Amino acid sequence: MFNEIWPLISVVLGIAILLVLIIGFKLNTFISLIITSMITALMLGIPLTKIMETIEKGMGSTLGHIALIFGLGAILGKLLADGGGATRIADTLIQKFGQKHVQWAMLVAAFIVGIALFFEVGLVLLIPLVFTVAKRANISVLKLGLPMVTALSSDTWLFTTTSRTGSHRKRIKGECRRCITIRYDYCHSSYTHCRTYI
Repeated sequence: MFNEIWPLISVVLGIAILLVLIIGFKLNTFISLIITSMITALMLGIPLTKIMETIEKGMGSTLGHIALIFGLGAILGKLLADGGGATRIADTLIQKFGQKHVQWAMLVAAFIVGIALFFEVGLVLLIPLVFTVAKRANISVLKLGLPMVTALSSDTWLFTTTSRTGSHRKRIKGECRRCITIRYDYCHSSYTHCRTYI
């Protein structure tokens, strides 16, 4: 029984170690991830000689899928910020929706952007806009970040169903409705909880 749940325990301990290294010791995130990966691998019984090979394959397979997406998204986001586009968009959103309702503006903008983009691209692209709008409106970044992530996540669940066929479509459609409800409840409770810190 213990052997069956040990992998789960190892992962939980690994997450705890990662948080301690980043929050407690203020260690660089990338270095903390490497150290945590090595410790977790040892706890899972992976031979010491194969740990780096395993980490290399895992990072390589992950970065192979998202490196180009994040790279291009970061470039577009930087161009948007440095070219003054983010400032112009921020001023327009504040002017149209008002400073009190700028969260709704970010929600609508992120939802529209997320229709044509993957979640990762939309996230990297809109992060500079979130910081710019927050600075111009003099509000917390969290108040804009949560609506943005919620809208992009909703797009991901809603529009990825178009690529599915057959019986998967009905099943995913039901999951989408349930997931959106859960995400709304979670984000609403998180936002309410975080208001005391904003």
